[in-house]
Amino acid sequence: MAKDSPKTPKTSSSRSATNPSVSVWAAQCEKCLKWRRIATQEEFEEIRSRFTEEPFNCHNQPNASCDDPTDIEYDSSRTWAIDKPNLPKTPSGFKRELYLRRDYSKMDAYYFTPSGKKLRSFTEVTTFLQQNPEFSDVKPSDFSFTSPKVMIDTIPSTALLANSHKKGAASSTK
Repeated sequence: MAKDSPKTPKTSSSRSATNPSVSVWAAQCEKCLKWRRIATQEEFEEIRSRFTEEPFNCHNQPNASCDDPTDIEYDSSRTWAIDKPNLPKTPSGFKRELYLRRDYSKMDAYYFTPSGKKLRSFTEVTTFLQQNPEFSDVKPSDFSFTSPKVMIDTIPSTALLANSHKKGAASSTK
């Protein structure tokens, strides 16, 4: 997945459900190593949830082939974050959103219930499920707050410089 690098004025510090950090979903073909845009978050989550058993490849996609040019280049025109494989697919009716921290240190994962309530932790998920018996088929293990790894080589140099005073800050050798 990728997030456009901030070359436009910064947005406000408040993060709303209508402004998730991810702007493009993508998966890398195991055979040709080309990046392919994935149309929806739901499709991306389906691919990610079974990645170890069924690695992504171009030939399994409609109208795609390893002979086609790449859909999206892995470069520093966007800040990239790589999700872990085999995370559970978000339960039906819920929404998983990822937000890149202002300092680019990591992404935070949140879930939104069908009614729009934001769940920030397993404790909140468990409490919500206990208080809402209509979701008895949903288990806390259906949720993952594991955050994608922000790829340091795609973080804008201005962000790296701004964060260089922090202990353990990442450095860039670009």
